[in-house]
Order: sequence, then C-alpha cells, then structure tokens
Amino acid sequence: MLVQIVHKHGSQKVFINFPGNRAVGGAAIQSSTFAGWFAEKAVDSNRGFQQLNTTCTSTLNESNPWWRLDLRDVYRVSEVVITNRNDSYAEQINGAEICIGISLENNGSNNPICAVISTIPAGESYNFSCNGMVGRYVIVRIPGDWEILSLCEVEVYGYLAGNSLL
Repeated sequence: MLVQIVHKHGSQKVFINFPGNRAVGGAAIQSSTFAGWFAEKAVDSNRGFQQLNTTCTSTLNESNPWWRLDLRDVYRVSEVVITNRNDSYAEQINGAEICIGISLENNGSNNPICAVISTIPAGESYNFSCNGMVGRYVIVRIPGDWEILSLCEVEVYGYLAGNSLL
C-alpha cells in the first residue's frame, strides 16, 4: 500500500513517502510464459516457497528472456529484492541483469543496469542496491540464447522522483 502525506507549510508542500514495496500494484509482463507461470506472480507478495507453479514466474526457453514491471509512476529506486525459486532449477536466475529506467525501447533492456545477478541460492532473497536510480520500469533480463527466466518475487523500494524526503 502506498501512503503519502502532503503537508502544506505556507506556500511550500512537503511530501513524505513511507517505505513500502512499490512493486505491489504495478503491472508485470514477460517475454513469454511457461504454462501458468504468469508475470504477475512475481509481485503477489508471496515469495513462493511452497507451491512454485502458483507463486513464481517462468518464461519459455528463448533468446534474451525478460520480465518487466511498470511502477505506474517515476521513482528513485533505492533497492530491488529478488527471491529465487526453491528447487533444482535455481540456476535459471544466474546472469540476470536488473535494469531501471523510463524507456521501453528494446523492451526496456536499454535502460541502465542496477545490478547483475551472479547467483542466488535456491529459495533465497537477495537485496540489490540501486542508489536512487530513476525509473518507471524495472526489468529483469537474461542476455543470451536458450535461456529461461524464473522469478518467485520482485520487491522494489524507493520514493517518488521529484518528492523530497525528510
């Protein structure tokens, strides 16, 4: 839930953004979908440890698979948290890039890279610092041929760009 307080002090507005997972309420899509492993399952606030097929995403085996989240507004992203699947296919996240920006060119893959995921152990969540990168779109992609991208949860933390923090 996004909570924002606007306080007027004279002619100046002060915006206070309370921390929260900005991914919740965003619109997720991916380059392809394996069976029922839909893109929006990565932003359902369920890290997917029990039933992978009902709580995680997966693309088909393809060239340059990607998953993209539209935050529906422009944010300064401080951190992205990725939760990996908890089974024998955990290596499918290896080599993925997290991109953040405002462009949809090349499915958002031309946006600046926040981090490269070398590996995340099965069932683990890793935090990636993005140092206030500005963007509306968060893209996770794996460059290369014959790749599968699978995510169990993506969390995005930050504050609306243009607003001040107290």
